[in-house]
Amino acid sequence: MTPQRISIELTNQCSKHCHFCYNHSHHLGETRWQADELVDFIKDCAKSGTKAVSFGGGEPLEYPNLFEVLSELQGVLFRSITSNGLHLHGDLLEKLVIANPDKVHLSIHYPEQKEEVKRVINQVKLLDSLGIRSGINLLVPQSKLQVATQTSQMILEAGINRERIVYLPMRKMDTPTPQEMATVAGGKPFQSMTCLMQCGISSRFCSIAWDKTVAWCSYTVSRRSLPSLTAVSLDAILQNLPLVFCG
Repeated sequence: MTPQRISIELTNQCSKHCHFCYNHSHHLGETRWQADELVDFIKDCAKSGTKAVSFGGGEPLEYPNLFEVLSELQGVLFRSITSNGLHLHGDLLEKLVIANPDKVHLSIHYPEQKEEVKRVINQVKLLDSLGIRSGINLLVPQSKLQVATQTSQMILEAGINRERIVYLPMRKMDTPTPQEMATVAGGKPFQSMTCLMQCGISSRFCSIAWDKTVAWCSYTVSRRSLPSLTAVSLDAILQNLPLVFCG
């Protein structure tokens, strides 16, 4: 059965170029997705049971056909994007509002950088005012637990409630424990990765990279190339696909 939720990396281009990026995105990145084939593929998956698609990268706002794809998929399934927010102003912001995604999550990659934290908080509030549902992904490295805790509190004090924050543990390096994550979240229920407690396959989710390789999650090195852009092909490639722990 086709996964209910699919994450698609539109590109590995990202001008932010974080050293810990799981797909090594950089400012000279590329994409292998054409807009029309991407739309047709997602529509085919929707017919087979996919309920939601999330677009990431790289930086999805650096994918030239993002707004065309979002518009073509309106009403087909739930559409969300995850962005660093650096380009979310001017013409791109206007186009995003017109494309009207169902949700936008902005990432705080460096909780110790107050300017980034303030920018993302202000952008989330701006999206709210423009009628775009939004939230924050807060990356938590083990070496920065105290400042991540302070950042979490700052977000909450800005009026962005816990239901709109996703606490993401740093993967592959500097990884906090689930208990440390709970401390950052203030000891109250919080949203995070499904693999926070234990690495494992979820048949309801898969990740497809910018180069059209498929995996059970964005972090694992265990991938297979998608031979054709159909739901049947996706279902077939997921059969017996292993999951290699990213830690």
